[in-house]
Amino acid sequence: MITVKRKVLFGDCDPEGIVYTPRFSHFALEATHEAMTALLEGPAITTMKARGVLTPVRAFNLEFLTPVTWDQELQITVAVLMTGKHSFTLQVEACLQPRVLAFTATITYVTLSATNKQKVPLPEWLKSALSAYAE
Repeated sequence: MITVKRKVLFGDCDPEGIVYTPRFSHFALEATHEAMTALLEGPAITTMKARGVLTPVRAFNLEFLTPVTWDQELQITVAVLMTGKHSFTLQVEACLQPRVLAFTATITYVTLSATNKQKVPLPEWLKSALSAYAE
């Protein structure tokens, strides 16, 4: 499990000071990219592309559990939920202090060839890196 922090900015919120609904998807995706960067020990998207793999999102599920407002800090944990033949799924949980669950998400990425954009098996180097953070 990898934890990243995200402070809610003024621009993330509506006029009432509550986070705009679409911003939660950005928070979740940003957290998975940060986690993958830590996992791969380098910029995730650049590293994977250099190794011949693209990982677009295939499925995204998000559940809102409590309002989040300007200037609050989210502690977002990312864990590997599942690895498949051509994909991997990450579990995201965002908490406010003290440990109030704000939202959860699951995001499934599919592995494609960087050259022809066709589905390819999950590379062993990526599967190995992901297995270190499996729940």
